[in-house]
Amino acid sequence: MTPETLNSFFSICIGFALAGALVNGYQALSQRTAGFGLLQEGVAPKTFAAVPFLVFAAPFIIMRNTLRGARLESRRVEFVMMATIIAGFWSMMSGTFFLMTLRAAGVLA
Repeated sequence: MTPETLNSFFSICIGFALAGALVNGYQALSQRTAGFGLLQEGVAPKTFAAVPFLVFAAPFIIMRNTLRGARLESRRVEFVMMATIIAGFWSMMSGTFFLMTLRAAGVLA
């Protein structure tokens, strides 16, 4: 396995872990599930605060909604596969950003 592949895999794992932690923390604090509906609450400061939260929490929300829809609505395999690829790519990008931020702050070498 090349170092680039290992780095990408690590970024995907960190991105999904960060997304899961954010969504579960939100659910623990607010007693409701996080979703893209947070953006539909009108023009308010909490709507603008939801944007950075959803940028990093989106991979978990996409996969949760996809797996729930596959089970309840019998969605096609192609749709589930496409959503998984989108969530994985999004997770890799957010994980890469998070790791770069940690490196810039001097937490990681």
